[in-house]
This record gives sequence, structure tokens and C-alpha cells, in this order.
Amino acid sequence: MNLSTRAVLAIGGVFLGCCSGVVFLELLVKLDPGAGNLITAAQFAFISLEGFIFTSRFGLAKRVISLKDYALLVAMFFLTSVCNNYVFQFNVPMTLHMIIRGGSLITNMCLGTMILKRSYRLSQYISVVMISVGIFICTYFSSPDLGDKENTNSTESDIFWWLVGVLLLVVALFVSSYMGVTQELLYRRHGKCAREALYYTHLLPLPAFLLMQENIRTHWIQAFAGESYQLPLLGVTVPLLLLYLLGNVLAQHLCISSVYTLTTECSSLTVTLILTLRKFISLMFSILYFRNPFTAYHWLGTVLVFVGTLMFADVIKVPKRGSQAVKQE
Repeated sequence: MNLSTRAVLAIGGVFLGCCSGVVFLELLVKLDPGAGNLITAAQFAFISLEGFIFTSRFGLAKRVISLKDYALLVAMFFLTSVCNNYVFQFNVPMTLHMIIRGGSLITNMCLGTMILKRSYRLSQYISVVMISVGIFICTYFSSPDLGDKENTNSTESDIFWWLVGVLLLVVALFVSSYMGVTQELLYRRHGKCAREALYYTHLLPLPAFLLMQENIRTHWIQAFAGESYQLPLLGVTVPLLLLYLLGNVLAQHLCISSVYTLTTECSSLTVTLILTLRKFISLMFSILYFRNPFTAYHWLGTVLVFVGTLMFADVIKVPKRGSQAVKQE
């Protein structure tokens, strides 16, 4: 695989930006599990501002793709972003969050078969079964403990909302995969315009955050009422949550802009493989640094997910019976 300089830089940006962004995200949700809408709004606002200055050139640059073509892409991106950050309010652990999102190959295969009419090798179907089983194991053993019989009502309520969070993650996974297909088709028609797509997919949904203004304002106020941190050189005291939020926003900008660049330089399969490896590194860091609970069953599920992913991308070779034609990009 020959990678261009842009692709190599984008891969570096993915690992640096996305991994550090997950660290700041975990620090944020430990301080305030309900801050998902505040985090998402801050990310969208910052990327929109940066894009307005450097990509749109204060609105003077000509668009490559029409706003009509962006409409569906924008709606899907907004939905997945909100869901992925909001699920922490339903007590979904960070480790499970990363493992379920690591199942993107399953949804990519389903949509690739149905929409793009692609066919796959037998080993790829086997790998998707492995990923599905791995995610099921991790999900099942991450479910809330039933606890004492005395607390049955509260526990049942916890389990219900936890299931809602898991369901939101799964829905976001399918929507995200369909968004990838839509993005690929747009690039085929209009050419490479990753920076423009990044800008408009963050700018156009901004008014939708007005529907969440009460929730966002509540958690913004809570940030100032919470723990503070004194900056060493300046001697200024700032809310710790806002400091983590700034780190997450900057890291997310590097992450998402690198991903958008990567989609114009590499095939969707290569992008999926790189993102899966990034998630694996983030998962390991989360387990070791944050000491998140991780049993032998979680390890089994994780191994199945990531080995299945590598099999799908043909990094781990599986003996073949004769040659099989595969319609793959």
C-alpha cells in the first residue's frame, strides 16, 4: 500500500487527535456524566469558527458541493455526534462505548451489500460473526449488576436506561456507516473536498443546539460551580471541567479533520482499519490508566472484535479454498 504524504500526516493526526480526545472525554464524563450536549456543542462551534475563517474565508470561498447535497449528510452527522456523547448519561462505560463503536465493520458490510451491491469473501463473513459475538459478550457482561432484591425497582430502572444508551450507540453506528456511504458517493461526484465537508457538516447543525439550550446552560453553570485548577505559570484559577473541555475540543478538531482528509486519500476499508486500531489503543489506555473494570469476558470479547477486524481487512490471512472474486474497492 503506497500512502501519500497527506495520508501519512492524516494517519498521525488520527492517532494523536482521536486518542487524546478520548482521554479528555473520559476525564469530562467522570466529572459530569450529563455534559454530552455541552461537549458536542463546543466541538461544533469551534470547528465551525475555524472553518469560517480558514475554509470559507469569511464566506467568500465558492462551495464545491451544494447545500442541498449536504442536507442528509449534516443531519446524519449531527445525530451520531449527539448520540455518541449523550449516552454517558445512561451509565454506559467508556470501554463498552469504544467496543460497540468498534463494530463499524458490521454495519459497513450490511450497507455495502444492500446499497453498493458489494460481495465479500467467506473469511470476511466469518470475521463479522466474530465481531458480533465479541460485542455481544462485552455488552452482556457490562450490563448493570442486578444487586440486592431490595433495590429491584431502582436496578430495573438503571438497566432500562442503560439499554436505551446501548440502543442509541447501535443506531448511531448504523447512521454513521450510512453517512460514510453518502460521503463516498458525494466525493465521487464532486471530487475531494474534505475541508469543505468538515466545515459545513459542523456549521449547518448549529441552530439545532438551541433545542438543547437549557441542558447546555445547566451543565455550563455546573462547570463553574465544580472543581477548579490553578494554571502554574499564569496563576489564574479556571474550572477544571472547562480546561478538559478545551483539550477535548482541540483534540477533536485534529481528529475529525484528519479523518475527513483520510477519506479522500484512502479506501473506506483502509480508513475503517486505521480507526479500529486507534480505538484499540484508546481502549487499552482507558483500561490501564483509568483502571476501568475489565473482566476476562471483556478481554475475550475485545480479542474477538479486533481479530475479526484484522481478518476482515485481510491483515490476518485465512487459508482459502481456491480463488474467490471479490468486488471490493
